[in-house]
Amino acid sequence: MLDRAILRKEPDRVRAAAKNKGEPCLIDEWLELDEIRRELLGETETLRRRRNELSKEVSFLKKEGKEADTQILESKETGRRIGAIETELNTVDTDMSQLELRFPNIPDTDVPIGSDETFNRIIESTGEIPSFSFVPRYHWDILGELLDREASGSIAGSNFILLRGWAARLQRVLINWMMDFHSSCGMEEVWMPFVANRESMTATGQIPKLEDDMYHIEKDDLFLVPTGEVPLTNIYRNSKLPEEDLPVKIFGYSPCFRREAGSYGKDTRGLNRVHQFEKVEMVRMVKPENSQAALKEMTGHVGRMLEELNLPYRISLLATGDLSFAAAKCYDFEVWSAGQEKWLEVSSISNFGEFQARRGNIKFKRSGGGKPEFVHTLNGSGLALPRIMAALIENGQTESGKVVLPEVLATRTGTEILG
Repeated sequence: MLDRAILRKEPDRVRAAAKNKGEPCLIDEWLELDEIRRELLGETETLRRRRNELSKEVSFLKKEGKEADTQILESKETGRRIGAIETELNTVDTDMSQLELRFPNIPDTDVPIGSDETFNRIIESTGEIPSFSFVPRYHWDILGELLDREASGSIAGSNFILLRGWAARLQRVLINWMMDFHSSCGMEEVWMPFVANRESMTATGQIPKLEDDMYHIEKDDLFLVPTGEVPLTNIYRNSKLPEEDLPVKIFGYSPCFRREAGSYGKDTRGLNRVHQFEKVEMVRMVKPENSQAALKEMTGHVGRMLEELNLPYRISLLATGDLSFAAAKCYDFEVWSAGQEKWLEVSSISNFGEFQARRGNIKFKRSGGGKPEFVHTLNGSGLALPRIMAALIENGQTESGKVVLPEVLATRTGTEILG
């Protein structure tokens, strides 16, 4: 959510941000309501002053033993008018707040301007793309019956996955390794609910913008979490943190559920795009002056993970048109997948500034005094499955269809070769 001062004083900046993100912009409607609100507030103040004057007049007249019926009647009418205006003000405030939920975050000044992912700027490429003496196969061909489409389709429908045997074991080992890696870096582990209420989804920016992409439990008005960012960030909703509690560095595992509305038929083979996937998520809450440093630290963290997995990767600074609704800046990590011969996104590290903190009312109090301030929130995948699985299988494949694991996973599985 944007500061009302920005909406009021810098509407052109808001319009430009919405245009560059490809979002509708209702700033003119908001400004009209804001003008009505200020007029109503002015009228209320005038009426309250008049009511105070009338109260003094009534008191004086009664002391003098004089009639004050006219003043009493006017005071009652003034009170009724104030009540009516306050009701109108509440309606206007509600309408303004609903509009505010639809304004996207303003991109940082160094974010490339462009309508889609073709304008993203690759800032780093690391690792050697593997070569083979044979034609590498797709991961779904290597997995074969271990990616049991028939069973998953029967249980849940299309674009859900069921892994068997060594494939299921590999996913479990990966999740455990990711959790241990984060913990060893000084982050606090959290085990969280896998459903979230409407307030939580609104605070992190999924609602109202992305509600059609969510799995909704209508009876309880709960949503299956689309990302661990939602429950992790909302731990601190409506909180005021002391300065010494910052930075908050937390992480947790969650399955993620997304309907992917509008994406049917796009990259749906194998493990590329599914309705449920597993992820370990990092969330940071920091003082405003430290958020860019935190973003850099988090990207370095993900880079080290991918290097331990021996996966070639590249980092892109997302352009405005590819940037999420709530993010001010985002770095995407993509790994090379040899069978498909393309880059697969496995992590996004985003800085939201105070956007989510305003929506979720998350503040901190400096030890030196002063008014409470909004924290800056950041999050990132560390890492997202199952595309990591796809890349590991395709990059580590042998001609016989077995998969050679990187050392960090071989140590945990007790074998260098799966299959």
